[in-house]
Amino acid sequence: MAVSFDLFGTLVAADRSDAPWDAVAERLDARGVTVPDDWEAAYRSSHREYDRGREAPLDEHVRLALASRGVEVGETTAREAVLAAFDVPVTVRDGAREALAAAHDRGPVAVCSNCSVPGLVERTLDRADLSPEAALAPDTVVASVDCGWRKPFEPIFAATADALGVPLSALVHVGDDARTDGGAGRVGAASILLEDVPLPTVAVRLREGTLC
Repeated sequence: MAVSFDLFGTLVAADRSDAPWDAVAERLDARGVTVPDDWEAAYRSSHREYDRGREAPLDEHVRLALASRGVEVGETTAREAVLAAFDVPVTVRDGAREALAAAHDRGPVAVCSNCSVPGLVERTLDRADLSPEAALAPDTVVASVDCGWRKPFEPIFAATADALGVPLSALVHVGDDARTDGGAGRVGAASILLEDVPLPTVAVRLREGTLC
């Protein structure tokens, strides 16, 4: 058995801005980018069609939104600004470390996260002291922005299982969102939702071998 954990809302809690366009605008301005007066409208508009289930990288969206107003910005600048806008302090949720430790005792462990900001999952794990150097760090990280697919679609779960070296049927995914994380149970893996099994109980059941 291999276990994957959702990140945001499951292992960690983070305070997110109610106006992300403002957070991005501030970081763009700090990098010398002229932000258009109607930036909120540009940010909240769609500028490219994506296939259903495909991830829309936020740095790409920001570049397209700026270009729609005649402002050109380089890929590196957009990526750095977007990461800075969303790289905020996080709190490790109660039971997260115990659940990770118990999962490591059972087999390989992954973080499988929907995240449209390149580098944010890794930065968040670092903030939570769960980076590769930490004892409880996951063996692998699968972020939708890198995988190209979002939960609940099968490819991201299949990529997670593949990265852990197990068939999809041997993957148990733990998360807080029935719509996205619950998708694991609909594509051949198993899903454990925190509303049914809180993280401290996940840890206990992993140690007992009774999680699923």
